[in-house]
Amino acid sequence: MAFVGFLKHVLNGLQKMLNINYKYVSIYVLIWRIFMDTIYNIYCDESCHLENDGKKVMVLGALWCPKSNVAQFNQQITKIKACHNLSRYFEIKWTKISTGKVDFYSELINFFFEAGNLNFRAWIIPDKSILKHEEYNQSHDDWYYKMYFYLLRNIFRSGNEYHIYLDVKDTRGRKKLQKLHDVLVNAHYDFNREMITKMQHVHSHDIGLLQLADLLIGAISYKARNLKSSPAKQFIIDHIKAKSGRNLEQNTLPSETKFNLCFWRPNEGN
Repeated sequence: MAFVGFLKHVLNGLQKMLNINYKYVSIYVLIWRIFMDTIYNIYCDESCHLENDGKKVMVLGALWCPKSNVAQFNQQITKIKACHNLSRYFEIKWTKISTGKVDFYSELINFFFEAGNLNFRAWIIPDKSILKHEEYNQSHDDWYYKMYFYLLRNIFRSGNEYHIYLDVKDTRGRKKLQKLHDVLVNAHYDFNREMITKMQHVHSHDIGLLQLADLLIGAISYKARNLKSSPAKQFIIDHIKAKSGRNLEQNTLPSETKFNLCFWRPNEGN
């Protein structure tokens, strides 16, 4: 209580100095905002997101952590690479998993589940071929932005600030990025862009955490597509199941933050 009293004294001094009117604002809310607001980095990627790619399953994923942890986590990923005689520039990708690198990818999974403040959420569409966009007066892109909103809405918390980074996918990326930013800020009434302050395309080979997102998304997609061609990939999936305590086939609780899965099934194809 003495600490809170001290903060009140400081805030009252700021009020007089800056002529701030706190008449309608709780002093405790102000204390919370000053000391608990956090900037979070969110790293997003996707699998099989194109409308006519011949693949039913689509997965969107987001890996996030406080910005203050980013450098530490990326350094830890670099150290794991070095321990397995891999260059710091080696790009972690689900498609690169092989028998000879199982131990490396297993250690990355261990790192994720053991790292505090590092979380993952996946939004899985089991069969996008049944969508009926025309009946709902929407394009595939409109639906795509809606899915990204569903992916990210459970991550956002009022009072925090978010920097969102997406892997570069195609030449239409800049236009899609701007549209997605508009959808997210409007949906959260963040018209002044005080919550989602940055959205940026980046190359995954530059950022270890984005590469880790690719690994987790790839595993979820492989499992959802019921593929079994690679024993090494199946080993990594089994390892994720063991570490998470989940079978990767059903929703987790919405409140689960460390490893959150949601399987989206449309109502009549919307």
